[in-house]
Amino acid sequence: QVQLVESGGGLVQPGGSLRLSCAASGRILSILVMGWYRQAPGKQRELVAAITSGGITNYADSVKGRFTISRDNAKNTVSLQMNSLEPEDTAFYYCNAAIKERVGAGAMDYWGKGTLVTVSS
Repeated sequence: QVQLVESGGGLVQPGGSLRLSCAASGRILSILVMGWYRQAPGKQRELVAAITSGGITNYADSVKGRFTISRDNAKNTVSLQMNSLEPEDTAFYYCNAAIKERVGAGAMDYWGKGTLVTVSS
């Protein structure tokens, strides 16, 4: 069974920084895409950033220039460096990965349980 475990959330003041990390473990043949989504109270879950195994990245317009996603393919980890945080960034952040577990199988979507990021003075 594949598991994604996030770490690094917490409380930070506006303008501050946080780094989120996510580690995938279990039966993993390859990870096609890893990313971060977030969901604020009363809002839909939205993509924050994603990165392919080849290093191609995609960011939500609201975080471009402030957040940086990176991954370590050898360790099956993905990180999100968040700088210049704003109160509007407050949300639960979820790690997501499209994972192939064995040869011939399609990729399946996996989610972490989420980590809370609160930006407040």
